[in-house]
Amino acid sequence: MNIPADLKYTKDHEWVRLESDDTVVVGITDFAQGELGDIVFVEIETEGESLDREETFGSVEAVKTVSDLFMPVSGEVLEFNEEIESNPELVNSDPYGEGWMVKIKLSDVAELEDLLSAEAYQDLVG
Repeated sequence: MNIPADLKYTKDHEWVRLESDDTVVVGITDFAQGELGDIVFVEIETEGESLDREETFGSVEAVKTVSDLFMPVSGEVLEFNEEIESNPELVNSDPYGEGWMVKIKLSDVAELEDLLSAEAYQDLVG
């Protein structure tokens, strides 16, 4: 299982990569995509909205289940990765790269400190 050391993680299996002082990229982890199985649809209709941490920003539909996506930090959803709309399998094949979900403008940079390190996330998922 791939858990890049340079990312932060949530207990809900999202990853967060700091892009600039106040912007992060968010996706689901390799563990999450593996548990979900083949992803067939990603729905994110919150672009332009400001959401609180742990609010739902979208959902992922796999062959067997639908799973909500939760905001790892508070902020405004700046951009949705439109590539995964037509190629949802990118979330399975490249969850930390081409399969990213959204870009978020942070409301409070300090919230990043509440996220899990790669080591802590590894401990969570075993």
